[in-house]
Amino acid sequence: MPLFQVIVLALVQGLTEFLPISSSAHLALAPWLLGWPDQGLTFDIALHLGTLLAVFCYFARMWVQVIAQGLGLEFGSDEQLKRNRALLWYLALGSVPVAVIGFLFKDQAEHWRNPFVIGGMLVSVGVLMHVADRSSTGRKSLGQITLADSLAIGMSQALAIVPGTSRSGITITTALFRDIDRATAARFSFLLSTPAIGGAALKALLDLKKAGGLAPEMLTPFLVGILVSGLTGCLVIALFIRYLTRNTLRLFILYRIIFGIIVLALAFFRRPAG
Repeated sequence: MPLFQVIVLALVQGLTEFLPISSSAHLALAPWLLGWPDQGLTFDIALHLGTLLAVFCYFARMWVQVIAQGLGLEFGSDEQLKRNRALLWYLALGSVPVAVIGFLFKDQAEHWRNPFVIGGMLVSVGVLMHVADRSSTGRKSLGQITLADSLAIGMSQALAIVPGTSRSGITITTALFRDIDRATAARFSFLLSTPAIGGAALKALLDLKKAGGLAPEMLTPFLVGILVSGLTGCLVIALFIRYLTRNTLRLFILYRIIFGIIVLALAFFRRPAG
């Protein structure tokens, strides 16, 4: 796999995994638009590990406090987390839907990786995001998130199995409908995504082991993919959360809708005749 392709796809993953614009859409469409062969299972694992590393590194201190408080221990100084000592169990229960849906529909999901599905989901979720962004009161902070909020956001996360949906996009949208403020919606979305990304990475590693392990020629692309996607993802998380403290989601909504329309148009005109 050429190093240039490795870097481009790793950058795409790092940039789009945590923004509400769908990493699966961009990773599926990049080879289709550029005429590259599919990157394969091994490189997909590297990208999953990279974004898992990003979310763990950025939220490490928060995760330690969440876990400690969930186990009844006093730890950490985040005042919002102190007000929500059951957050660990809310996150655990909120992660159940994506695990169940992922297990039941993992094979069907591969057949949904086509431009018509991707373009349609980019546009439809973008419209839904617009409604949520305009209607949310944003009165809830992290300390006020309830079990009902977590379950609702967790169930919406399960929809991210459909390419073009965006895990962060659909979970942030649902959080806004639950009147959670934008920056908190992003933080909670990323916390909730950690078990899902970790589970996907573990499954992919097991699949790779069954397939015979990492080929020697893939070692460099594998490591570069982890490093580039991880560093990019960590930077994107920090900038995105800061952006949402002062801005709406309008920029990402417009991007989704315009990009989705372009994808649908290209898919229509590039489909085989007959």
